[in-house]
Formats: sequence, C-alpha cells, structure tokens
Amino acid sequence: MNVRQIITKSTLAAVLIVAGNWTVDTTNAKVLFSVKGPFGTVNGSFTGLEASIHFDPNDLAGSMIQASIDAKTVSSGVGMRNRHLRSEEQYLNADKFPRITFKSRKIEKSASGYKAIGDLTLKGISRPVEIAFAFTPNGNTGVFKGEFSIKRQDFNLGKPGGSIGEIVTLHLEVPAKK
Repeated sequence: MNVRQIITKSTLAAVLIVAGNWTVDTTNAKVLFSVKGPFGTVNGSFTGLEASIHFDPNDLAGSMIQASIDAKTVSSGVGMRNRHLRSEEQYLNADKFPRITFKSRKIEKSASGYKAIGDLTLKGISRPVEIAFAFTPNGNTGVFKGEFSIKRQDFNLGKPGGSIGEIVTLHLEVPAKK
C-alpha cells in the first residue's frame, strides 16, 4: 500500500467516525444563559437536555438537530428569582409550556464552523434562530459547542423595557457519543 492509499483510507475512516447519529451525554450537557440585570449580568442554566442529533459534515443536507429542555429546570442560583422565571405572569410560564424546543430546518457550513438554522419554540411561540456551533470529534465521542441570542420580547419574556436587558444569550456545550 502506498502513502496515498493510506491517507485516503485514514481520511475515509475519520469521515465514517464523525458521520452519523449522536447520543447526547445529558448528565454533562450544559445549557447556560446570560442577560443583563439591574445589578450586573444574571447567569443561569437549564438541565435535562434531550436531543436527537444526526450530524455528518460531508452531508449537511442530511444532518439535523432536534432538542428540548424542561423549562422548570431554570436555575439562576437564587430561589426567589427561579420561581419568578418559572412564573405564569412574567417569564417562562413553565406549568403551561413545560418544554423549550429547537428543530433545525438545515445545517450549513460557516466561517467558524457550522450553523443550525431552525425554529425555537418557547412559551408556545416559534421564531427562527441560527445557532452557530463547532463540533470537535474524538473517535466515537465529540462535543458540540454553540451560542445564540434571542430578544426577550420575541417570546414575551418579561415586560418591555425596565432594568433587564433585551437580549438573552444562550451557550451550549453538548458532549455526545455514537
């Protein structure tokens, strides 16, 4: 076997390892958010990510991501604030809308990695979003890291104006395995 054949076979093996269905490591997945608050930035998280990921960098047209998270798991580190964030009148209305979901319509290559273009549904309201992400494979495991922002008012989160920032930024770190 010559060097070219070895490189070709190695490249093919690497592509086959990356391509396919990925199972999310829900225990170690991180879904974080930040928003400007009256006394600085408020940081928080959600837990219990559930996702179906089919990702193949050589077949982005055949790739897709569907994900959801339990709105009741919102945590900002302050119990009273967490109850307020889950509440009906202002924010997530987690009893009526228990799941926050994302479903990609397409995945594209971008200058810094990839972007998943799809619909985010929060509080029963669906809006298009683009999630910029990178994927770092390591054999039969890998990590999807992404970030995107939403406008609070697009999803009726809180009252307009006031001391809370209009933009909520979400950070994702999702370990997965084949």
